[in-house]
Amino acid sequence: MKSAATLAVLCLLSPGPAGAATWTVDPTRSSLGFEGVQAGSPFQGEFDKFTAQIEFDSSKPEAGHVLVLIDIASAHTGDTQRDESLPQSDWFDMKSHPQARFEATGFRTKGGDNYEATGRLTIRGISRDCVLPFTLDISGDTAHAKGRVQILRTDFGVGEGPWASGQWVALQVGVDFDLTAKRAL
Repeated sequence: MKSAATLAVLCLLSPGPAGAATWTVDPTRSSLGFEGVQAGSPFQGEFDKFTAQIEFDSSKPEAGHVLVLIDIASAHTGDTQRDESLPQSDWFDMKSHPQARFEATGFRTKGGDNYEATGRLTIRGISRDCVLPFTLDISGDTAHAKGRVQILRTDFGVGEGPWASGQWVALQVGVDFDLTAKRAL
């Protein structure tokens, strides 16, 4: 339901900037999750299917590019009633909007291993600017990125009708990612 945050996943990536390394996400070592609060109780969920293509050079982070496409149908929380509601028109409206998307066209270093990706998050066909803070550790040809962003699900039309008030499901949703990627040769 509120996993509306989840935002953001991949499909087709345009060629990256000259000189930037291409990174391929290892889906077996990566996760994209969300957490919210329903009726006062916190819950967590995950998207099982997403792809991300990344162009990144640590010496020129501002020239980077990432496209993440998320298969909305792969959302699950472990609660049957909630999981059956997520694809419905009041929540993700999967029939009309089967994917969420995050695209960033540059990164900014914040010191040390801290970065920000500035881009657009699209859920249910509604796009909003989004700043995604994350940490990045590159060791040889392996990169590990981890981050979290808070979004308001109603900014993306997630949780319509009686769900829009936040009375039963909190408006704020956390979106978390933990990605491991290999530099393409």
